[in-house]
Amino acid sequence: MPNCNNLSVGIVGTGVYLPETVLTNAELEKTVDTSDEWIRSRSGICERRIINEGEATSDIACRAARMAVQDAGISLQEVDAIVVATVTPDMLFPSTACLVQNGLGLNRVAAFDVGAGCSGFVYAMGIGSQFIKTGMYNTVLVIGAESLSRIINWQDRNTCVLFGDGAGAAVLRPVPEGFGILSLDLGADGSGADLLKLPAGGSRMPVTHENCCSTDHYLNMSGREVFKFAVKIIGESALNALEKAGLDKKDVDCFIPHQANIRIIEAAVRRLNLPMDKVFVNVQKYGNTSAASIPVAVHEAVAEGRIKRGDIVVLVGFGAGLTWGASVIKWAK
Repeated sequence: MPNCNNLSVGIVGTGVYLPETVLTNAELEKTVDTSDEWIRSRSGICERRIINEGEATSDIACRAARMAVQDAGISLQEVDAIVVATVTPDMLFPSTACLVQNGLGLNRVAAFDVGAGCSGFVYAMGIGSQFIKTGMYNTVLVIGAESLSRIINWQDRNTCVLFGDGAGAAVLRPVPEGFGILSLDLGADGSGADLLKLPAGGSRMPVTHENCCSTDHYLNMSGREVFKFAVKIIGESALNALEKAGLDKKDVDCFIPHQANIRIIEAAVRRLNLPMDKVFVNVQKYGNTSAASIPVAVHEAVAEGRIKRGDIVVLVGFGAGLTWGASVIKWAK
């Protein structure tokens, strides 16, 4: 196998799927002790999307994938591998990626999941790009997809107002030299694992008659601690990735952080001393969609003309694990 370590790899197509059902803050006011003003002031979120009854993560992932492949101008049969980033798989096993492979009508294509929380898309993109750099594959489909509404406690006003469902996908392929993914910064701190978790359903806490109706089957989050971690790590990881790429924050044309909370985004941007007009924000429309957050934002930023060929784009994710990931990309499309 030839050594292709200097091969440039980039995103050549993007796609999204956002469920049709919109859940507004006003509607949440009717079911939980909250208000539109309370939600907006603490998170910046106005509404979020909710997956249809009978649908699962693999279904919305397939829809985003088909759009990304079409946008890349290739056929599905050219895909060599599928990497799905999710914390809400259809089931514990098989992987959601295998279900997506089948849903796309592909055969014998490598497929697996990445569980890195809200950093998952950046992790998956890093993995996919390495497959291409080594010459093992030419085309990797990377998807971030979540059905978080299925693991939310809708009586907990501190979490139910924050999350939404959706999927975003990207096609990775070789691109001209000097373009594409210039650097990656990935990391984790497992000592913070308890700060954001789904306690039940795994080998640590199997499903029992006693716990099946408990809040252990819902997302648990220590909001204050996650906030402090996020504000700090966004800047650190972004600067690390820029340094690896030989660039400075003044070189950034579009900064896309994980869309978790407007207060986190604004605080992190202040630390970086970046102007807000270089920061892409859509958290108000979709809430926190975990691994889907960054690819959905990338797709929309391109569609709105916020990202153009030759632009320096910085992606930064943070989430359960605790994990973080940043990437610097010179846009090639």
